[in-house]
Amino acid sequence: MSSEDESRYDEDGRGGTRTAPPVRLRDRPLAAVSTAQAVLHDLRAVDGAVYGAVAATPTPALDAGLRRLSHAADHSKISFAVAAGLALFPGRPRRAAVAGVGAIAIASATANLLGKRLVRRPRPDREAARVVVGRHVPMPESASFPSGHTASAVAFATAAGVALPPAAVPLGLLAWAVGYSRVHTGVHYPGDVAAGAVLGLASGAASLAVGASLLKARQAAA
Repeated sequence: MSSEDESRYDEDGRGGTRTAPPVRLRDRPLAAVSTAQAVLHDLRAVDGAVYGAVAATPTPALDAGLRRLSHAADHSKISFAVAAGLALFPGRPRRAAVAGVGAIAIASATANLLGKRLVRRPRPDREAARVVVGRHVPMPESASFPSGHTASAVAFATAAGVALPPAAVPLGLLAWAVGYSRVHTGVHYPGDVAAGAVLGLASGAASLAVGASLLKARQAAA
């Protein structure tokens, strides 16, 4: 009997093709959870490594400027100042200001009332990472994830930039700088900033969608 013929018999000598044991359905959720935990562990390791690398890189020429920028972004002061300037001009600039402020409201509420309360990620240990004291801004007491500063800055840049295209690049660069400043000053992990940026993009899109709906309703009523 050939080896091919032998493979058609099971261990009891009865004819039949061997098949792999079925995967039990109840094991699949456990496997998915285990995989997710492993991925999350790896992401946190990378997050911490990048945070440590930023902390260990000497940048004396940037420290003071990024510290001031991070502080100026508290409560979206920079974005509101830009919005106030845009609102002075009718038409597209004023619409950009309204859309941007609406986006900030959505991003801030989502980050602070939902994201931070659900995740409750502790702030980085700035002293253990040896972040240069010259970079320090006050360490917030709120949870670390996501970055509210980044979410609001990106939200404003997204909404105002779409409403007023010439402002898109400057506002985008400003939002990027605000996000990086939060890592540079040691108050956020890079992952917090990345999540804040995603939230900001979504908030900007939501503000634009609401604005478009209101405009259509107004035109229909006219």
